[in-house]
Amino acid sequence: MTYRVAIVGATGLVGRTLLEILHERHFPVAALDLYASARSAGTTLAWKDHALPVQELTPSAANRHYDIAFFSAGAAIGRNYAPLFAEQGTIVIDNSSAWRADPSVPLVVPEVNGARAFTHKGIIANPNCSTIQLAVALAPIERLFGIERVVVATYQSVSGAGNRGLEQLRAELEGREPAVRIAPHPIAHNAVFHAIAADGWSEEERKVMTELCRILERPDIAVVATCVRLPFFRSHAEAVWVECRQCVDMEFLLAAYKQSPGVVLMEEDYPTPRRVAGSDAVWIGRVRRDPSNPRAVALWVVADNIRKGAATNAVQIAELLHAGASPTQSATFAGTAS
Repeated sequence: MTYRVAIVGATGLVGRTLLEILHERHFPVAALDLYASARSAGTTLAWKDHALPVQELTPSAANRHYDIAFFSAGAAIGRNYAPLFAEQGTIVIDNSSAWRADPSVPLVVPEVNGARAFTHKGIIANPNCSTIQLAVALAPIERLFGIERVVVATYQSVSGAGNRGLEQLRAELEGREPAVRIAPHPIAHNAVFHAIAADGWSEEERKVMTELCRILERPDIAVVATCVRLPFFRSHAEAVWVECRQCVDMEFLLAAYKQSPGVVLMEEDYPTPRRVAGSDAVWIGRVRRDPSNPRAVALWVVADNIRKGAATNAVQIAELLHAGASPTQSATFAGTAS
């Protein structure tokens, strides 16, 4: 089975990476169309041996009956256009925050709750980049010992803000005034927060706290997050403390990580953002028991935020649907080419 595929937001960091990953993972694409804003229309992007034109996204694009559409163009585009595509039988995998809190839309990390992908009604939400790697790291702990509380500090690269973040850091490192800013403070040689709301929390922190509970299907887990941007270009790191319902058996936990799909466990060394960049895995290191609490464990989690934190996770969802499609499920791929 092959699929007619669209990428909405194709010229952004995640959109370009989707192109790479579809090629690298040999996803069965029969036809591929690229969409972006009017400003980017007319440019071309490389796909295998071809130069594909970027088209302006308009409502009529939904009428082309794609099987799968990857959206990575922001929440407003996701809210306005994803339903148009879904109404035509297209499965939309949306990387924005538009649908993540909607209880009727599955929020999926394939290694953790992949079965939820098959409950979709045309739209599947890709979680926040920081939440994806955290969920992969915590799922084995939840299965083995049950989780009561999570305290996480994220150390996020500027690429989490897209090209604007890359431009601000590059400009500052070169001594130039950035054309655009993602923070009012300098990022180079500094640590800054995402925009903080009147209640003292940033939207990024709220995303981590609410999305993790949805993915683990444990609304009762207490989660506290502090999200920080640091001056590096790629990958997010997280310092995580977890309190469990039962005493943590470190031998069992380490064995579980070694067998967990999508996880690289480092016991002799620790992962860094630079080392992990370009990888599709979630890297875990510095796993240690809290000496003051036998039910608690601390760990260090790093992943490439553009790949596993966005594009790779989206393609893995499509792979899951492809591998698990039954005759009934295949009917949802309205325009499938044979």
